[in-house]
Amino acid sequence: MAIYVTDPSEDSKVPFLRGILTRSLQEAGLDFEEAYKIADRVRDSLGSDAEITSEQLAKVVSKHLRDFGHSAASKQYLKRSPAINRITVLDRDGQPQPFSKARLSQGLETCALSEARCYAITAHIEQTLLQRGIHEIQSTELIRITYEYLLRHESDEIARRYLVWFEFSRSGRPLVLLIGGTTGSGKSTIGSEIAHRLNIIRTQSTDLLREVMRLMVPERLIPALHTSSFSAWTTLPTAEYGHQPTMNGDFEQGFLIQASQVGVAIEGVISRAETEQISLILEGVHIHPALQNHIRSTSGVIVVPVLLAVLKRKQLRKQLKGRGHQVSTRRAERYLEHFDEIWHLQSFLLREADRFNIPIIANTDQDETIKSVMSTIVDKLSEEFQGDPKKMLG
Repeated sequence: MAIYVTDPSEDSKVPFLRGILTRSLQEAGLDFEEAYKIADRVRDSLGSDAEITSEQLAKVVSKHLRDFGHSAASKQYLKRSPAINRITVLDRDGQPQPFSKARLSQGLETCALSEARCYAITAHIEQTLLQRGIHEIQSTELIRITYEYLLRHESDEIARRYLVWFEFSRSGRPLVLLIGGTTGSGKSTIGSEIAHRLNIIRTQSTDLLREVMRLMVPERLIPALHTSSFSAWTTLPTAEYGHQPTMNGDFEQGFLIQASQVGVAIEGVISRAETEQISLILEGVHIHPALQNHIRSTSGVIVVPVLLAVLKRKQLRKQLKGRGHQVSTRRAERYLEHFDEIWHLQSFLLREADRFNIPIIANTDQDETIKSVMSTIVDKLSEEFQGDPKKMLG
């Protein structure tokens, strides 16, 4: 008769497999032959029992290891065993969830701590709970322990930011992060990193929205839509009046025309996120500061706008050249050919961001930029959530 291993906390039921147990015993320090012998003996000792829980199985395996003189391997096996070292977190409704270092670390990263520091803190908290023999804990108590750790080892401000993030998370309100910036400023890279760290599954590039619009609208109807953001000015209909477009007089106008066209799709995407109550990261050059300001003031979701910029010409040129590794060399060369236009566009966006009070983040170091974006997010959340420990922790 087949033996099944059940895990009530995960609501799972899988067959017992000697091969899987053998590998686990090898990881605990046994060679293959001895690991296989122990696994075989464990299988025989289970007899015809139809089911056994994962925790019961771990205890049976540990006993066999000790009986055959493998005490060190027994300790190592139990140390690695999820069944023995599992911590269950009960949410506010009493529903169990497995303790997740990734989830706890996610809340810590909004405090602008480094990724390595976040995981070190979560590992320490997990180990402390296990050493105390705590295998079930209320979510509020876990938050309290983390908050108190941050008070002792970090700062009052970092601890407060942690509570702000959790108060927001419990609100159920969606977050929309708008990342503007010109070509080469690092929008997509930073957007992807933030999405990963905050577990935001929906991201959108305005370049993709523009491509879709191009398929729907012929070039002869809206020519500016069918050019790059830094060359939209060349399509202005002034030549027929004997005037050749110039960067000095027409550059910004051309960009704004294209940005307003793509802006219709941008607002549609945000409206959809609001309807579905899903958090979203939207990045692209078309997220003009005026549009960011408009969305921030009219949307029902929590909108966080930022503008990324590379403030040194040599560094921006280097990053555009480096894009040849991510995009075709031909496209990278085209960016460099139009470097002056790209630099001019960034200068315009910076002036506009300053005019509309959009946070400007200089992207000189990826880790520092991520920290700055995280801080900006929590600063915005702090306008609506206080992170009051009396309110959060009771």
